[in-house]
Amino acid sequence: MRDDKIKEAKAKAGHFCAYQERSQQEVRDKLYLLGLYSDEVELVLSELITENYVNEERFARSFASGKFRIKQWGRRKIAYALKQRHISTYCISRAMQEIPQDEYLQTIELLIAKKARSLTGDQLSIKRKVANYLISKGFEGELVWDMLN
Repeated sequence: MRDDKIKEAKAKAGHFCAYQERSQQEVRDKLYLLGLYSDEVELVLSELITENYVNEERFARSFASGKFRIKQWGRRKIAYALKQRHISTYCISRAMQEIPQDEYLQTIELLIAKKARSLTGDQLSIKRKVANYLISKGFEGELVWDMLN
């Protein structure tokens, strides 16, 4: 009876992973929701890793690339979000390599121009508001201020 539950949970988790890249923690949480005990969860998770349904580095790269290109997040916000998902430091650094420096700088320039157009006030006030906006999106403060000046 328990073996059937494990097989069913593995099939559901496989489908869950095939639909979209998932972190190990997301899969682990899903397996707990399906009613498995901790040793069963780890067994199923290790099988999913072996069968390449779950791959932390692939997830981190995909996550970083998507958040940068679609949501226009900076490296700091992406790294923080990956840490929240229990991704290893190695995988986070590999994910950051997915963001080309020239594209990163172009995005900052684009966001500066877009935000500055939407603001009114004196030059210093606009610069400060633009900088705060970009820093809140996860871009490095030093880089933002360098590009604003």
